[in-house]
Amino acid sequence: MKYIIDLIEDVREQIGNHKAYIVTAGLLKEDKNDASKLIYVGEAPLNLAILDDEKKQLLFKIDGSDKRVTIGELIPSLLILDMDTMMYELKMDVNIQYSGMEIVGFGKNDEEKRYILFIRI
Repeated sequence: MKYIIDLIEDVREQIGNHKAYIVTAGLLKEDKNDASKLIYVGEAPLNLAILDDEKKQLLFKIDGSDKRVTIGELIPSLLILDMDTMMYELKMDVNIQYSGMEIVGFGKNDEEKRYILFIRI
């Protein structure tokens, strides 16, 4: 389970809060031959980031629109949160079938300026 504070720290360490990076979903699937291994199966850009105080989570969504979540728009709004809010969970809605997915890790692609939030499907 990852929290907002984990995201803030990783973005600072991995890409130095570089504003141009686009936030994407990285999809991982269990290996059929070895359940302890995960296989990378694809990536999709995230379109929305919504802070939900009721559920105590930061929810990322893929809605198929042309809008893209960037580090430049995401991180400044997170840095001003109080400590309790920084402990909200990170979740993702990929589609109706895969909603409320737990974010299991972070990554980056420097060549294509992408910051990746990994989920297991």
